[in-house]
Amino acid sequence: MSAKGRKVVVIGAGSVGTAYIYALLPSGLASSIVLIDKDDKRAQGESLDLAHCLPFIPPVEIKAGNYKDCADADLIVVTAGAKQKTGQSRLELIQSNADVVKQICAEIGKVKTDAVLVMVTNPVDALTRIAMDYLGWPAPHIIGSGTVLDSARFRYLLSKHCDVDAHNIHAYIIGEHGDSEVAAWSMTHIAGLPVRNYCRICNDCNYEENLERIAMAVKDSAYHIIDYKGSTYYGIGMSLLRISQAVLRNERSVLTVSTLLSGEYDISDVCLSVPCVVGRSGVEKIVKAQLPTSEQSALQKSAAVIKQTLEKIHSWMVCG
Repeated sequence: MSAKGRKVVVIGAGSVGTAYIYALLPSGLASSIVLIDKDDKRAQGESLDLAHCLPFIPPVEIKAGNYKDCADADLIVVTAGAKQKTGQSRLELIQSNADVVKQICAEIGKVKTDAVLVMVTNPVDALTRIAMDYLGWPAPHIIGSGTVLDSARFRYLLSKHCDVDAHNIHAYIIGEHGDSEVAAWSMTHIAGLPVRNYCRICNDCNYEENLERIAMAVKDSAYHIIDYKGSTYYGIGMSLLRISQAVLRNERSVLTVSTLLSGEYDISDVCLSVPCVVGRSGVEKIVKAQLPTSEQSALQKSAAVIKQTLEKIHSWMVCG
């Protein structure tokens, strides 16, 4: 893949898909962007509106298209599906979105492509696994956006609390992109120090009490935004840009994308988020950390929640 030939196909012309494209346009990362939606007029309108940004950004082709455009794509990003409503959990989107993903995978499967696919539609962990089942691609080539956004929220809240630039904080949310997600405090570092060591040096607060509050605030972030304005899209748009950079530039960046575990962290046959090395072929390596007992137990409980969601999806599809 050359810098002059990076093609990105976005499936879903809703707020998340268009926010992602809006973030992608000025990056100069893509040479071609194709927007696909079941509502072709919506895709045409959004692509035309976005095309009017071209005089202000690096050269890029943007257009509405169809699934044939996946053939020579480098990256396919699936954002289509019903959005989370006020008071609704991500897991409650199962019936609305499982069939959407099934139909999309059926269309993609008709085209021979070497693209990496990024699943964004919620519940993202379960639907990433559904996409693997239907497409039959190598597991590393299909990744979920996972907790990349949650980890960014985590770093943001830590930066506000500690009054430290978020760029100098390494912190990960792992497990489900949802209510069972786990704050990996054992992997959280500020200025190169484990967070608890940094907090002892800082000594400005009761750090144990505040760390728990921060973890809960990360978990509740989407609910607050949805309650305030109806949906979230800027944060996930930038998170998708970050994943795209890792793939299209073969950066081998460590990101908490959702991927299939096969014994790592004593978890198998489920997609969830752990730190992964992400590059041109998708997930190139799963970083296997030694978690303390409390975090390991919480991660396994999160995996059990996702497995229950998958069982519901399979049951619903069979009944449907």
